[in-house]
Amino acid sequence: MTAEPLPAAARPWRSVLYVPGDKPRAIEKARALGADAVILDLEDAVAPEHKAGAREQARAALAQPWPVPVLLRLNAPGTPWHGDDLALAAHPALAGVVLPKVEAPPTLAGPKPLWAMIETPLGVLGAPAIAAAPGVAGLIAGANDLAHALRTRPHAGREPLLHALSAVVLATRAYGKVPLDAVYNDVRDPEGLARECAQGRALGFAGKTVIHPGQIEAANAAYGVSEAETERARALLAAWNEARAAGQSVATFQGALVEQMHVDEAQETLALWAAQQG
Repeated sequence: MTAEPLPAAARPWRSVLYVPGDKPRAIEKARALGADAVILDLEDAVAPEHKAGAREQARAALAQPWPVPVLLRLNAPGTPWHGDDLALAAHPALAGVVLPKVEAPPTLAGPKPLWAMIETPLGVLGAPAIAAAPGVAGLIAGANDLAHALRTRPHAGREPLLHALSAVVLATRAYGKVPLDAVYNDVRDPEGLARECAQGRALGFAGKTVIHPGQIEAANAAYGVSEAETERARALLAAWNEARAAGQSVATFQGALVEQMHVDEAQETLALWAAQQG
């Protein structure tokens, strides 16, 4: 059956795989690849002459059970395909709708959680208002379009985009939403992917959007909770509970002061560990 409708912030989003809507074999394979979520893409990955067919392929895919949440990326308002995409967006099996090139709080009505792609300078500037909007589950960085709009040059460390990427994280975290990092384009460069995943986690992203099955494992490893992190969280909570039972307001753990902030972080770590176990 379809994955349970946990709130977005309560489940792992380590890897979110884009799958072109007009590739039925790729869609079928995506069910068992180990990504935390799948985006059926009707927009950039599908040529204009294949849009209608992709929509029907996506509809057929949604009629089958999925072990992970499935999102649908629509074509943008103003395109010839947007209206028909919207009709499919109401499908009961969908866990959410991805909106491209969002620059203001979305007005799309409906029960599905919305994921706004931040792909333009105006989108970055409007990120706080977009993240705060009712119905928005998270923001997805779109680095390719953003780099083009900013006229930046390619940079292995993404330095020209760091301000924009951090703005996406800041906006989502301020309103308790989920920030997802942009795709890594070179599917032949696992070292570069690993570096960018590590950078994204350091910036505060919850996970990474990916474009190839071979990128899923690296994203899951970078954004997942390890057994060592889980054991440390348990030990910290034990030290905290012991201190509180003794009437102390704070505790020490491994030589460092423990406060409520650290307790909350440890509890979140354990909750994510449990969620990623299935």
